[in-house]
Amino acid sequence: MEREKMIEALAQIVGKENILSSDTDLLLYGYDASLFKGKPECIVLPGSTEEVSKVVKFAHKEKIPVIARGSGTNLSGGTVPTRGGIILHFSRMNRILEIDVDNQRAVVEPGVFTLVLKNQSARQGFIYQPDPASEKVSTFGGNFGENSGGPHCLKYGVTTNHILGAEVVVYDGKVIQVGGKSLDNPGYDLTGLLVGSEGTLGIATKLILRIMPKPEAVKTMLAIYNSLEDAGRTVSAIIADGIIPATLEMLDRLTIKAVEESIHAGFPLDAEAVLLIELDGMKDGMERLAERIMEICKKNNAREVKAAKSEEERTQLWAGRKGAFGAIARLRPNYLVCDGTVPRTKLPEVLTKVMEVGKKYDLVIANVFHAGDGNLHPLILFDE
Repeated sequence: MEREKMIEALAQIVGKENILSSDTDLLLYGYDASLFKGKPECIVLPGSTEEVSKVVKFAHKEKIPVIARGSGTNLSGGTVPTRGGIILHFSRMNRILEIDVDNQRAVVEPGVFTLVLKNQSARQGFIYQPDPASEKVSTFGGNFGENSGGPHCLKYGVTTNHILGAEVVVYDGKVIQVGGKSLDNPGYDLTGLLVGSEGTLGIATKLILRIMPKPEAVKTMLAIYNSLEDAGRTVSAIIADGIIPATLEMLDRLTIKAVEESIHAGFPLDAEAVLLIELDGMKDGMERLAERIMEICKKNNAREVKAAKSEEERTQLWAGRKGAFGAIARLRPNYLVCDGTVPRTKLPEVLTKVMEVGKKYDLVIANVFHAGDGNLHPLILFDE
């Protein structure tokens, strides 16, 4: 189908003002946070499930590819239009439809930013737990498609553990409802099937989320190491002791340097690695758990373990972790993000291998990752 005729037909669905098609627009929507690039035919900004359904139905009839997009923060290339086609951008569908604290549920449209819901829930004493590093701008539609995680996934699980239902437009434009507000819906777990399908099975237009009461207490610690391997051994030792922290994150020397040059989080520049460890829950027993974690860290050669003394200090430490990927981008024009998971007990061995690969091929590699569940993110830096 000719591009101009396609745009004209789409304008009849969403309005001409909700279609972007300039050369600049096509370039801007042709990439995401991965290294892949493409070029769409146009960008459509739907305002309702009905409009999404009509666009998808039209595209299906004309055999035009459709890609749903939020903020493009994914690292998998999931929003890159490698075969051209239509980008569905959900910036207009950005409403929080309901926060139901009595039933601990929230209902949102796909264009809502993760942090916006977190902040609004927090005002009522509740929290949405998954916290991708890009939560300031990542959208719930993207979280749904990518099954996003974050530091708190160690204790609370990833997106699929917190989406209970959805309104979804499937390949031919049909609208279906999966799951619901109740915990145990009858039939197959279609919600679980759709979460993480990266748009291949359907496009979410409404999401039912689990929210939880904010923890009574939080304690954040920074363990400092002269050895990356010792930090890795500490991770499996903490879990083996029966302690499940809310978060257990690791940053290596190169990442620490980048973070301190741009964010000034308070990480020691002479450390080979740090672990950012956070406990949350009831006040009773938290100090005992924190002391036990400190003992385990020191037993595994931590040179120092510090606890955040204030909310401001805790916020600054987390700013360093959340801003690590952006800080590393200051070191080279480009980097390739690897994403793999290994058994926790294998972390020291794998980290050593990563360093050996870097030395063998003269590559600069930074490491910042969710150590608690063995989810590694080696960042391979390069110029072009």
